[in-house]
Amino acid sequence: MISVSDEQLFELHQPSDNAGFVYAVMILTKELGYSNTETALISTAASELSTNIIKYAGSGMIYLRAVTDADKTGIEIEAVDNGPGIPDIEMAMRETYSTGKSLGLGLPSVKRLMDEFIIESENRKGTIVKVRKWRTGQ
Repeated sequence: MISVSDEQLFELHQPSDNAGFVYAVMILTKELGYSNTETALISTAASELSTNIIKYAGSGMIYLRAVTDADKTGIEIEAVDNGPGIPDIEMAMRETYSTGKSLGLGLPSVKRLMDEFIIESENRKGTIVKVRKWRTGQ
């Protein structure tokens, strides 16, 4: 059973909100003992999730949590918005598919970088993406 030992909430309304969130991710990963490489990968995924909220939904929230499960320690990021939703999640998870004039690598990259990836979306009601990364070498 996963337990939460620390939770921070970030409200995202404008592109500059991304910087404070990514900085908090970097601080938490260091506190939890992640390597520099793991910190960079997690920060990249975190930035992608927060950027997507601002770009596609306009605003939203991200929860940043330190989590444990038995003898594992990890980080959890839950991105929540009330935007237009993703009409076709399967298509959105394909490499190079984009509705926003980008390379289309965002969500597929987040899934690759993290250990666990859950996405739920409902048309005109928003999207929730929850990801976890467990610390290696435990």
